[in-house]
This record gives sequence, C-alpha cells and structure tokens, in this order.
Amino acid sequence: MGLLPSMSMSDDRLFAVSLRVTVTAMCSMDLSRFPLDTQTCSLEIESYAYTDDDLMLYWKEGNRSLNTDERISLSQFLIQEFHTTTKLAFYSSTGWYNRLYINFTLRRHIFFFLLQTYFPATLMVMLSWVSFWIDRRAVPARVPLGITTVLTMSTIITGVNASMPRVSYIKAVDIYLWVSFVFVFLSVIEYAAVNYLSTLQERKERKLREKLPCTCGMAHPGLMSASYSEVDVNTTGNYGMPEENGVRRERILAELVMENDQVTGHVGSRAYSDVWIDTHAIDKYSRVIFPGSYILFNIIYWTIYS
Repeated sequence: MGLLPSMSMSDDRLFAVSLRVTVTAMCSMDLSRFPLDTQTCSLEIESYAYTDDDLMLYWKEGNRSLNTDERISLSQFLIQEFHTTTKLAFYSSTGWYNRLYINFTLRRHIFFFLLQTYFPATLMVMLSWVSFWIDRRAVPARVPLGITTVLTMSTIITGVNASMPRVSYIKAVDIYLWVSFVFVFLSVIEYAAVNYLSTLQERKERKLREKLPCTCGMAHPGLMSASYSEVDVNTTGNYGMPEENGVRRERILAELVMENDQVTGHVGSRAYSDVWIDTHAIDKYSRVIFPGSYILFNIIYWTIYS
C-alpha cells in the first residue's frame, strides 16, 4: 500500500485531502457453479483511529463516486456492475465507526473453458459412439477406440482439477466431466456385453448344427428321418448374410424331412423352419439411447447452470 497525500484549500476555507491507495485484496469465492459462476467481491474502507464522532465517511454521489477505466479488463472475469453502500461498525471497546463498501459483481468468461474443457469432452463422448457402427467381430477396432476415449477423458479431468483450488464440494465442471466419463465408460461396457452375448449365441448355434442329422442314408420305413443338402449346410450359420434395416442377421436354415410310408404311402412330406437371430440388438438400441441420453443431459445441465 502506498500513500501519496495531497492537501488543498478552497475559497471557503475548506481543506481537501487526497490520498492514493493501492490495494491488493482477496475475494472469497463460491466455486460450486464454476466455470459458469458469477462472483460478488467487496472492498471495505474504514477509519482505524477515529470513531463516527470524529470522522464521518460517506459516498458523496453514491455509485457515481466511482469511475473505472474502460481500457482495464480482467483475463477471466467481466465486471458487470458495482455499487456502493455505507454502514456503521460497532466495536465494544471503542465505539461506532463509519465503513464504506464497494461491491463488485464479476462474471467469469466461459469461452476459454468451452474450448479447453467442454468441447474436447463432448467430442470424446461422440467418438465413443462410433464403435456402435463398427462390426462386433472387429475387436482390434472397437477395443482400442474405447480405451483411447476413456484415457483421454481421464486426462481432461486430471488437467482441470490440477489447475483448480482444493475444495470439498462438487463443481459444475466436475458434474459435466464425470457424466461424460460415465458415457464413455458405458460404451466400453456395451461392447463387452455385445461380445459376450455373441459368444454365447455362437455356442448355441454350434450345438444346434451338431444336433442336425447327417445324410448317411439311414431312413427306414415307419421311422422319422431327417436330411439336409450341401446347400443347407453352407447356409447354416452363414455369417455373410445381407443386412436388413442396418442390422446384420444370422440365419439358420433347418430342413426336416418326414417320411412315413405306412401312414401317407408316399415320400415328400417336408417341413421347413427358418430361425432368424438378431445379434446386434444392443448396438442398434445404443445408437439411439446413448446420443439421446447425452443430449437430454446437456439440455438439463445448460438450463440449470446458464
């Protein structure tokens, strides 16, 4: 603090004392809405030695008593407004003192945090959705994609917390980052579920193929026999079936041939059964549920904190 006193006397014999004071002040901030927060900081001016009986302090023109240079700006905050008040402070040992208040309303600039935090986190979540359109058997493509997005989200969260003061409550940016992290993590869990269920399905198909009888000419009159041609064998469990409505399906074609000469007197009573198994149901629903849920979360988040 530097004191540069200046004294002058007017024509009516009134003395005017001018002091220039440079102050470095602290402001206690509530970071629960960071970085979408608005802070109110106050500066108090009070006499140390003179009570209100000896010295009267007041703002002569109210808020117009303060003038700010428009060229002065803060890197993180925008000064929205300021107002002045005057109050009395009481000390039991000495008495009443005049106290001047200057209250500043500061709003934090959000553009920096949009570029450094919100946009990268949103892009990582959207990148994790790409795996829903990748074939479920492309393990080298889907697994590294999920791991990369999870690690990137962890790096973003660590970088934000490293530059923040240690507070014991949850900040607005923490909510956004951790919800985004959960979406990315769930996309990895989604593929694990798809892969696991697909493995179980392939085992069931393999057992079903093993139960199909072979064409070894073991048909006898009066008994039921089953056979399938080479074309049916190639079709059974075929993974190259075309896609319908964007969903790959696997087809198992089982042809049962019933022969009963004693009852019908002729051969050729056939029954066909086509079994269609949808192995991409989870991926299909995830393409809608994940983006829809994240968009809904963003709407709620920005409505509350904006």
